[in-house]
Amino acid sequence: MCHVLIIEDEPIIAQLLQDLLEDEGATSFAIADSQEAAVASAMAERPAFITSDVKLTHGTGPLAVSTIHQRLGTIPVVFITGTPDECSPCDPPGRIFSKPLDRGAIAAAFHELGPIPL
Repeated sequence: MCHVLIIEDEPIIAQLLQDLLEDEGATSFAIADSQEAAVASAMAERPAFITSDVKLTHGTGPLAVSTIHQRLGTIPVVFITGTPDECSPCDPPGRIFSKPLDRGAIAAAFHELGPIPL
């Protein structure tokens, strides 16, 4: 079982990521559209893998991921953003991809980084 947390405030992109990662073997998902919702979701069910936008309407993805890592330990993460220069380097570290989505690169990162066992 592989639970993925998708931190994304654009519903269409969140759905595209869910479809992509489901095709790659992820079995359950939580979608959070804000920094606060992302942390709450991770505390409710520990993700094995995280995808995160950088800029959110309410908060930032890197701050959400940092809080999650502080509370749960390191979880593989990829940041997907329209402004990659603002997340280079991102803290916490993770792979950085620019929008529009490159399905192949994201799928490869999912398998390479390897979701942590739950």
